[in-house]
Amino acid sequence: MVTAIAQQAAEAKPALATIAVVVVSALLGVWLVRFNRERPHPVSLPRPEQATAGWKPERILEPPGIRDAKRPSLIIAYDPATGGYLDELPADTPETIEEKLKRAEIAQAAWKRSSWSRRRIVLKTIKKWLVDDVETICRVACRDTGKTAVDAVLGELLTTFSKLDWLIGNLEPVLRPQTRPNNLMMVHKRCTVHHEPVGVVSALVSWNYPCHNALSPALAALASGNAIVVKGSEMVVWSTTYFIQGVRACLAACGEPEDLVQLVCSFPDVAPALTANPRVKHLTFIGSEPVARHVAKDAATALTPCCLELGGKDPMVILADADVNYFLQTWLRAAFHAAGQNCIGAERFIVASSILPRLIGLLEPRVRALRCGSFLDDTSLAADAKNPTTVDVGAMISDNRFDRLEELVQDAVNKGARCLVGGKRFQHPLHPQGHYFAPTLLVDVTPDMTIAHEELFAPVFLVMSFETTDEAVAIANSSRYGLGSSVFGNSQSECRAVADRLEAGMVNINDFAVSYLNQGLPFGGVKASGYGRFGGPEGLLSLTTTKAVTEDALFSWIRTGIPPPLHYPLNDAQKCWTFVRGLVTVVYGDMSQKLTGLQALLKAAL
Repeated sequence: MVTAIAQQAAEAKPALATIAVVVVSALLGVWLVRFNRERPHPVSLPRPEQATAGWKPERILEPPGIRDAKRPSLIIAYDPATGGYLDELPADTPETIEEKLKRAEIAQAAWKRSSWSRRRIVLKTIKKWLVDDVETICRVACRDTGKTAVDAVLGELLTTFSKLDWLIGNLEPVLRPQTRPNNLMMVHKRCTVHHEPVGVVSALVSWNYPCHNALSPALAALASGNAIVVKGSEMVVWSTTYFIQGVRACLAACGEPEDLVQLVCSFPDVAPALTANPRVKHLTFIGSEPVARHVAKDAATALTPCCLELGGKDPMVILADADVNYFLQTWLRAAFHAAGQNCIGAERFIVASSILPRLIGLLEPRVRALRCGSFLDDTSLAADAKNPTTVDVGAMISDNRFDRLEELVQDAVNKGARCLVGGKRFQHPLHPQGHYFAPTLLVDVTPDMTIAHEELFAPVFLVMSFETTDEAVAIANSSRYGLGSSVFGNSQSECRAVADRLEAGMVNINDFAVSYLNQGLPFGGVKASGYGRFGGPEGLLSLTTTKAVTEDALFSWIRTGIPPPLHYPLNDAQKCWTFVRGLVTVVYGDMSQKLTGLQALLKAAL
């Protein structure tokens, strides 16, 4: 018998191999069909003259500013690294905002029924454009914000590519109808949940990442079947206009309406025309807490749901056994990336006192060596840069907080802190109109100092010390903010124990801000850092309405009817009560109760 079984198995191998080849070929064929059907379209925008090497502005603004009292209807764009004039663009009015909302509504009426495939093609086309034009996109971002190219790639593009890849791979499984578990009373029903587009959504985004902050909500809106009106910051209107033009060009290349994505750039006094508009069905705001209060109040007038991503005072807890040499560069990047203008940048380095002297000894010469400047004008990549160098830290978007920053540093020094490097504005020898704050190392900061609690959004490496882990957690949680956080150490269990106790929307163990590089994770904070989440399934689903649908599983064969004892008008109150009591015990009681309940049901029904 064993021999017969072996023989049969041997004879079956060729058949199994044939079946496997057929299955693999079929799957490959399906993949090839889908790949060809969903191939991205080529799109390329010309590089603006202002983003080319060797470009010279027609004038340097003295002092630079985005508003001219004599021409209040225009927004003046300039390079914060040099003060060089870029362009001037018309500011939106309540009338133009309303018109853009109407156009978005018309475009979304058809897009909301778009297939998963159409949405993926659009996203893939946007991704291809970003990859093909990566240098131009970086240059545009650098010119309008004063950041370096490295900061642009890390903060603008890697995060956007992560968002695109996650949406392309997950929009369908997250948004398609889901079957939900049922119960005994509904055993003959099929219960599903449908996620439908809300309509026109809006995102009011900050200036620190003009490419990513404008594209990220637009990508999520398109993936979920919505149209979007992006309100870019008036501080970066020039670059935001370029990036939104790119998205609209991608839509047009795919044969989809460009009006699905609209850009509004206005001064703050006009913003309520968008934030209080009933045409807007969901609102995302990225910015400061004071402005968020106005936005939330406006949205409440139209009952518009909001996602608010606000300030942060992110702690980085460095335990005594952390590998200082290995993580030193991570900590420097956490403080000085984008000149500290990073919502999840580390604002407080809470360090074990036993390793503090060694850490400061390594930090001080490196912070002192950091070079400020314009990436596009001072580095060797500029066509005619004088004495080209490498720029480590770019400009800040504005100098309007420099007085406050200097005041906070001086106040801390007066109370016992030591400012080892920087602490004040930096006058660049080549760009006197540029907005530079010197990279700063401030140590011996204590929780009673104002600088330990106020968000800086500046290139300041602020060091606090602790003796016990409980003290470190208490310092970390003493902030009214709770956006991101980090903990570094050599013991996984201890790091996790600290992470569990941190009051924050996100925690990174032995790393900095990488949770945002996985766009499958939700992003947002607690306490005064806001509420709601974007990113991940949570963010995508927030742009939809949830509809529960029930139907007969065997349609027209098994249907729900009202049992005779419950027919109106009720004929016999005693039978009615016996029936419903029996129903409860049959469905929810234990086995003996189910039998008793079944008897009651039969008695009442007969």
